[in-house]
Amino acid sequence: MAELSKRSTVYFEPDIHHALRVKAANTHQSVSEVVNEAVRLALREDQEDLAAFEERASEPTLSYERLLKDLKAHGKL
Repeated sequence: MAELSKRSTVYFEPDIHHALRVKAANTHQSVSEVVNEAVRLALREDQEDLAAFEERASEPTLSYERLLKDLKAHGKL
């Protein structure tokens, strides 16, 4: 674990805590390492989602009703 790690108290549901302990044991990691990795992945996904949203922000919008009408017109519904 990094020297500059910060300590925090997190309360897990019993089943999740058990799964974390099992995964940590099976991967020869600490529970903290498993949790840090999971949080890092979740934050990366959020960052990718925000980037995709920004890329598409200038695209024209289409109402749900218009989408349905278009799908019907093209035989998709």
